[in-house]
Amino acid sequence: MGDAPDDAKSISPYGPARSTVKGEPLSQDEIQKYNDFFKASLYLSLGMIYLRQNPLLREPLKKEHLKARLLGHFGSAPGQIFTYMHFNRLIKKYDLDAIFISGPGHGAPAVLSQAYLEGTYSEVYPETSEDEEGLQRFFKQFSFPGGIGSHATPETPGSIHEGGELGYSVSHAFGAVFDNPNLIALTMVGDGEAETGPLATAWHSTKFLNPITDGAVLPVLHLNGYKINNPTLLARISHDELEQLFRGYGYTPYFVEGDDLNTMHQAMAATLEQCVLEIRRFQQEARESGNAFRPRWPVIILRTPKGWTGPRKIDDKLLEGYWRSHQVPITDVHSNPEHLDLLERWMRSYEPDRLFPGGRIDPELRAALCPAGNRRMSANPVANGGLLRKPLRLPDFRDYALAVDRPGATSAAGMANMGRFLRDVVAQNPTNFRLFGPDETESNKLAAVYDAGKKVWLGEYFDEDANGGNLAPAGRVMEMLSEHTCEGWLEGYILTGRHGLLNSYEPFIHVIDSMVNQHCKWLEKCLEVEWRSKIASLNILLTAVVWRQDHNGFTHQDPGFLDVVANKSPEVVRIYLPPDGNCLLSCMDHCLRSSGYVNVVVADKQEHLQFLPMDEAVVHCTKGIGIWPRFSTDAGADPDVVMASCGDVSTHESLAAIDLLLRYFPDLKIRCVNVVDLFKLISHEHHPHGLTDAEWTALFTDNTPVIFNFHSYPWLVHRLTYKRPGASENLHVRGYREKGNIDTPLELAIRNGTDRFSLAMDAIDRIKHKLGNRGAAAREALRDAQIRARNEAFEEGVDPAALKNWSWERGSAASN
Repeated sequence: MGDAPDDAKSISPYGPARSTVKGEPLSQDEIQKYNDFFKASLYLSLGMIYLRQNPLLREPLKKEHLKARLLGHFGSAPGQIFTYMHFNRLIKKYDLDAIFISGPGHGAPAVLSQAYLEGTYSEVYPETSEDEEGLQRFFKQFSFPGGIGSHATPETPGSIHEGGELGYSVSHAFGAVFDNPNLIALTMVGDGEAETGPLATAWHSTKFLNPITDGAVLPVLHLNGYKINNPTLLARISHDELEQLFRGYGYTPYFVEGDDLNTMHQAMAATLEQCVLEIRRFQQEARESGNAFRPRWPVIILRTPKGWTGPRKIDDKLLEGYWRSHQVPITDVHSNPEHLDLLERWMRSYEPDRLFPGGRIDPELRAALCPAGNRRMSANPVANGGLLRKPLRLPDFRDYALAVDRPGATSAAGMANMGRFLRDVVAQNPTNFRLFGPDETESNKLAAVYDAGKKVWLGEYFDEDANGGNLAPAGRVMEMLSEHTCEGWLEGYILTGRHGLLNSYEPFIHVIDSMVNQHCKWLEKCLEVEWRSKIASLNILLTAVVWRQDHNGFTHQDPGFLDVVANKSPEVVRIYLPPDGNCLLSCMDHCLRSSGYVNVVVADKQEHLQFLPMDEAVVHCTKGIGIWPRFSTDAGADPDVVMASCGDVSTHESLAAIDLLLRYFPDLKIRCVNVVDLFKLISHEHHPHGLTDAEWTALFTDNTPVIFNFHSYPWLVHRLTYKRPGASENLHVRGYREKGNIDTPLELAIRNGTDRFSLAMDAIDRIKHKLGNRGAAAREALRDAQIRARNEAFEEGVDPAALKNWSWERGSAASN
């Protein structure tokens, strides 16, 4: 390693290269080849933004050759291309297994140009052939209706990260290299992206990277100085402060700064090689010694002008090195002939006529600088993870069945029991499955998994960690108190062919709303890309649910993540609310076996009544919705009222309400319906899991009051069922109404109208034409009992024992 840059205070991107590593590994002939490849790449990047016709400028550029609507981003492309092509030298030299992750927003021109020059793009899209006609199609489709977007979308060969929303490149990269010991994820981090919270926490991922079993991430922080219209923070602090920042994160920073191409080529080539050799040395030392230590992994800080190689000024306004080069560099070429001429001269300066003889890149130039086959980063099968995905080895979930001798009267801890199932999933898939979560695995009653795989930890150890710390370098549980980072790791892990599960508290899963939103969009778009193979489903387990956050208060009470997921494409999302422990096992087994979805499972972690023996649970979960005859009294008759529920706590209160109704009206015909698969409620025309109207009517009728007790916000059920027969008149949904505090469980339910008393009174109100005056006395008694329960909660701090310990006892309901 050489000396620090001469000017430790400099922030200018201009001048000869200033670099930490000194060396001249390239010959003059190689430098010329890199200059040519750089020019070809930049020409393609501009062509994508501007050209619809005349792709190689065989004739003078005219307005009619331009796209009518100019879209795309050029500013970060030069720096990304520069890094990509220099890393290719090391892939060839050391036979590296590598992928490229483009973090800067709208970075597609950089990676698309490389995929086209490497030949991958034409292989997966033969119509964009390597000739003048194919190049014209390649240009036209970019940011064009019916074409591809300006991010590294799923249509982009080699991409696992779209960058449509900033902040996730580093966590995705680390997720990709976990359990991928030979993989290097070369990750460009835009300096605008580096200002986001998710990116800031993701730098800590090195504390979880095991150099024995995992690959490596080589981050390149690209300081080009500007975002859309503002300077970037990290580009405006001194060299010393920037160096200290990354040393504080635990990295060894290497700087490459300047714009003079000849010296920058040498500096980047030497620096990248130094970093690769360091990575290999760390891995070799750890693997030969068996000591999973935490190295100071390298990070490169690359400072180049934004819009590098573009015109410095246009009409005395700065362009290169300034924010104006961020998107379309010259915006008025349709109306300004001088600027059209400037664009033509700029594009011709990249010498397309020389570099694309016959309409394709010079084969000798490609052979000299690009890897071949799957060693091309644009063709690496790791970035099409479905090709590598292997089904999980899963134990038979029925072997973990909870004994339910008295349905509705047997209590058990379903979540802790499922922890035993997950323990064996971890044990049987030691390199293919990880459990992710923000410091909540123990709290969520899943601690049994530590018997098979402890928490990954490469930080310092204290003596007390031996007392239940469950820390180990080679663990299988990934915990960090950043939902963003955990979700990013999981996404990167499954996008590259593996399986995983994220467990989190229900109220704070909103932290990753937009991340899940982006992943859903990725999955949806992948369905349209024939060469993309399905990856494992992204599985999210939500617990510590709204109805059992009475001790934490109002801030911890929010079930609204279901609304976020329900808005996504029905082709890629599923929501399950198992009512008890055996249904939870059945649902989780189904989710872990699935591919191509985002599965959300909601289940409380506390001990609860159990309703279904395992054989019945399997049937019920397979249907997703059904009548529970055991808790119904309408066999062979029309029901007077349908009592429906969705969610474990909601089901408990609904059954208790049925019990109350039968105590007062033993002759009442009640139908009990339970929903596990939320999307059964929606029409089959709008979701593949949806019921037909005939199936809906068979369950709920079209003329009977339905009292539906729902886990989440009630209007979600109304949204899903608004077209159902009789729903507008007869469906009455109760759910969380944003009322809460430090309440007892029952008192919290009373606040929101989801308690047994409210449900029973609602039923009485809806069938008063049948009950007549009999209903009035019962309703009054129920209201009195509700008030007494609430008053006792306020006085004693706990719910009345008789209500808290209620269980289903047909024939002796009056005694409960």
